[in-house]
Amino acid sequence: MAHPLHHAESSARKFGGVPSDYQAVHDWFDASKEHLALFTHRAMRHHAQGLFEAERVFGLTLTNSAGREIPVRWIGEQHVREDCQGRIPSMADWLRRIQPEPWMANGHIDRHVGNEPCGDPRVAWASEVAAGRTVLGLKDWMAARATQATQSA
Repeated sequence: MAHPLHHAESSARKFGGVPSDYQAVHDWFDASKEHLALFTHRAMRHHAQGLFEAERVFGLTLTNSAGREIPVRWIGEQHVREDCQGRIPSMADWLRRIQPEPWMANGHIDRHVGNEPCGDPRVAWASEVAAGRTVLGLKDWMAARATQATQSA
């Protein structure tokens, strides 16, 4: 299935009513195509957790134009199965396949020293440069400030 409309037409055949009864649910599942128009966009919502998220967004059921109440999870399961060769993967199935990159690991918490609120360090640096208190570049100035803070602590 390439387009949410095709999923909506499939839902109408399966559950009754007309495609527009289901279009919003299928558009939601495929909304991540806005960011990446490759099949890997499916990692965002095409999994078991995505089915439950769809229920939180659309409610547990919708009533189609034929008057039949259809569980939103059934609509989501149909969409995911059509796109994932008949299976409903877990989010872990998708995440395990991410190729780790160095920027993904080893995050850090910025340490703030002192009682003053932390703001944009470029503003403080520019002020120091304008006052003639430093000739260091921003990166060097920040490193020197961190060293001073560590030594005074």
